[in-house]
Amino acid sequence: MTDTPQGLDAIKQELLDAALIHVPFDGWSEAAFRAAIADSGVDAAMARAACPRGAVDLAVAYHLRGDDEMVRRLTETDLSAMRFRDRVALAVRYRLDAAEDKEAVRRGATLFALPPYAAEGSRLVWGTADRIWTALGDSSDDVNWYTKRASLAAVYGSTVLYWLGDESPDHAETAAFLDRRIGDVMQLEKVKAQVNKAWVLKPLMLGPNWLARQIRPPHRQPDRRLPGSVRPGLPERT
Repeated sequence: MTDTPQGLDAIKQELLDAALIHVPFDGWSEAAFRAAIADSGVDAAMARAACPRGAVDLAVAYHLRGDDEMVRRLTETDLSAMRFRDRVALAVRYRLDAAEDKEAVRRGATLFALPPYAAEGSRLVWGTADRIWTALGDSSDDVNWYTKRASLAAVYGSTVLYWLGDESPDHAETAAFLDRRIGDVMQLEKVKAQVNKAWVLKPLMLGPNWLARQIRPPHRQPDRRLPGSVRPGLPERT
């Protein structure tokens, strides 16, 4: 059935393939969405069911497709001999390579800079950082889960903007920029480690360190359902 989640996702991917021809000229706009419907032959009602927000949903799907391709390439690459910072850099480069069309990315950056969609854009960048850390085997279960993703999201976002304007062969200047940004983050982590080891500062860090250990990532949050609450698929607690 085409109205199942799987069927609607297949329609969305078909529309996305058709829209990418028009996005460089029309952006992620209603005009590009209508052109995608016409080119793909998808029924207009089904297209609206798959993409209630039109081209905005296609822009989101385009970003998520790039994330999927990045993870696929990471899982097929032997990373065992690489330093961890090099693994992170490789993941970001894979993500940029997955974008393929700079103009589609540029148009997406313009779309997600608009106030109605800024939160969506931030969520997508955070999601990319999360998928990188997850693919690289991050096992953080405290506040570091959040700080790692926040730092990488900032690195990824700034690198994308640099990449959009980079015309150097094989994007060599982007690679150098990325390495510098990761170096900045690594230096910050080094300073944090030195502070935690400094015996003079240890008493001052007891409170912040205790608080940091109480923070859990979403998948490690305790079950705090109250009596009478219902979670899909679970019986009501009485």
